[in-house]
Parts: sequence; structure tokens; C-alpha cells
Amino acid sequence: MTSFREAVDARDMDAVEAMLADDVVFHSPVAFKPYPGKAVTAAILRTVVQVFEDFHYVREIHDAGGLDHALVFEAKVEGLDITGCDFLRFDDEGKIVDFMVMVRPLRAAEALAREMAARFEQIQAEAAASG
Repeated sequence: MTSFREAVDARDMDAVEAMLADDVVFHSPVAFKPYPGKAVTAAILRTVVQVFEDFHYVREIHDAGGLDHALVFEAKVEGLDITGCDFLRFDDEGKIVDFMVMVRPLRAAEALAREMAARFEQIQAEAAASG
């Protein structure tokens, strides 16, 4: 079985989507309200891999039970270095039920917000088509 990190490293977004629970909740680093549901989460993730340049994970931390993972990443957005962390919570079936992203520094987070906002209609359309 491919891990989440392996799927992202391979840019295999179909495999990433298959790991999402139907009722997954996505917590964006640049939006106040969380996004519930597999369709919108998958659409967000497919878009963000296009926005980030030179994305790579640098560290992975997980609990002894294997349900909680933190994956630290580095990338560029609008030419700015960005560091972030994907916090994943898995259910007993191995599906991601909670996906929270945090990023820094502020200027890079603002750039990410601009890039994602420019694509938000596309994200909503993709989510509606697949949901």
C-alpha cells in the first residue's frame, strides 16, 4: 500500500484522493472555515500541487498508534520560500478524516492565499463535478 507521502511525492493525486474518507474535513491555512467532504478536499489538493513549486517533504512525525501524522514540507510560491506542515488524522480503516495545513512565513502564506483565491472557482467546479 502506498503511503500518503509516497503518493504526494509521486504526484499521484488519484492515490491521494483514494486515501480520503468521504467525510474528510480540510482546514486551510488561508481560509477561516473548514471545507468538509472528499470532493472539495481532493480539488484543493489537486490545485495546490500546481501552485507550489519545488514541493518536498522534509520530515514526518507520527504517533505510536499510527493515526496521527505530521508531515513538514518546503516549497516556493510566487518565488517565496514557504515551510508548512500537513497534519493528518486517519480512521481505523486507514482513511484520512481530518487534514489541517499550517504554513509560514506570513508573506508566503499571503502569496498562497492569492494563488488559491485566483483558482477557487475552478476548485468549486471540480468539486461539484466529482461530488
